[in-house]
Amino acid sequence: MPDVSVVGAGPNGLAAAAVMARAGLSVELFEAGKTIGGGTRTSELMQPGHFHDICSAVHPMAVASPFFKAFELSRRINLITPDLSYGSPLDGGRAALAYRSLDRTAAGLGHDGAAYRRLMAPLVDRIDAVMDFTQNQLLRIPRNPIAAGIFGLRTLEQGSGVWNARFKEESAPALLAGVAAHAISHQPSLAASGAGLMLGALGHAGGWPIPEGGSAAIAAAMAEDLVAHGGVIHTDAPIDRLEDLPAARATLLNVAPQGLLNMAGNALPGRYRGALESFRYGNGSCKVDFILSGPVPWAAKELADAGTLHLGGTRAEVARSENEVNAGKHPERPYVLVAQQSRFDSGRAPAGHHTLWAYCHVPTGSTRDMTEAVTAQVERFAPGFRDLVVESTAITAAGLAKYNRNYVGGDFSAGTMDMLNLVQRPVVSRVPWRTPLRGVYLCSSSTPPGPGVTGMPGYHAAKYALQDMFGLSVPALGLAAA
Repeated sequence: MPDVSVVGAGPNGLAAAAVMARAGLSVELFEAGKTIGGGTRTSELMQPGHFHDICSAVHPMAVASPFFKAFELSRRINLITPDLSYGSPLDGGRAALAYRSLDRTAAGLGHDGAAYRRLMAPLVDRIDAVMDFTQNQLLRIPRNPIAAGIFGLRTLEQGSGVWNARFKEESAPALLAGVAAHAISHQPSLAASGAGLMLGALGHAGGWPIPEGGSAAIAAAMAEDLVAHGGVIHTDAPIDRLEDLPAARATLLNVAPQGLLNMAGNALPGRYRGALESFRYGNGSCKVDFILSGPVPWAAKELADAGTLHLGGTRAEVARSENEVNAGKHPERPYVLVAQQSRFDSGRAPAGHHTLWAYCHVPTGSTRDMTEAVTAQVERFAPGFRDLVVESTAITAAGLAKYNRNYVGGDFSAGTMDMLNLVQRPVVSRVPWRTPLRGVYLCSSSTPPGPGVTGMPGYHAAKYALQDMFGLSVPALGLAAA
């Protein structure tokens, strides 16, 4: 029997398994899919030679999350980091541009440049402390209270009705709205503003890198390390009950609360089971992938150099779209998140072709194909886009829920992004990764710090499993310690 069983080979399960294996324990990892990766898979979805990221595409946390920094991911895979982290197109051929250089960004924001710099500079200057604060659970005393306080005050400002008080024009608020909308939450809201400020600061501190060859490269690097330290990976191996697993001393589950309920049943105490049953999932997304016969013809030419784009228009328009989703509606003009990886990674498509990755937000469980609405938003800011589409494919929110059991209702955040759910993720506890079942831990994005390819939920769960069950500390994770 192994010392440790892990369920789910997404980035959090892989992180948990790698930490345990590095500690000298025997580890077996079970993945329901035919391939590892979870939210970090890459596939030829439509035509040979055209590689599409299935879920995550651009990875600001790949160089910034404490786990990936310790793991030295940037030394294991090639991360391509555009100088232009992201952009928000506006009507009339205009665009707000967020460069890795904060000064260059501010210089392009006109009269609001100085105000934007004052908002972001204290976060960029303290980015490691900001990441330490945001990549842990909120029920703890921050290691750097000053950084946490600065971040908190800016979150309060940008998450309230005074969010435009600093600004006089449209560009700077559009930049902030674009990153805040990653949270799939009502706007303005504290959860959305906190997520947006963190992502925005990362855009200036280290950039938003794109893994060469696709997001699957991240999963492959983690799996390689796990196997090198004696771990065993089983694919096409769904686990429906805890009894299906080997009788390991520690079990780490990269599953949503619903998954734990299904696997453990009445073995869970009533109060804890009730908390999992009441756990709230968020709205979903509809993912659309394109093969193009040429680069996107952005009206604002500078956007060709952006790895990521937030299509929605002004801050007011983005907020209206997101709030319509929150009210159970499909927006006519949805906020669309776009990544143009083939612009920077030529191996993603044959010569003369490009791939384009996009998704928009929809109500939970939606079965609506949003290809036309997504296409119309791209065409709005890139006239002639339709003429370049060779082929496209979409997966609805309901389809995402089928693809990955953790994406309940198509929610790839694995839980509503609001302040209550950030504290109660999935329960209010000093150690929310620990379950009432001895030796059983949750390590999915339904635990702190929440969604994103960070590896941190897995890292936190592994830390407590090592301490509780084996009396061990987290081992060194870098290449020098391999």
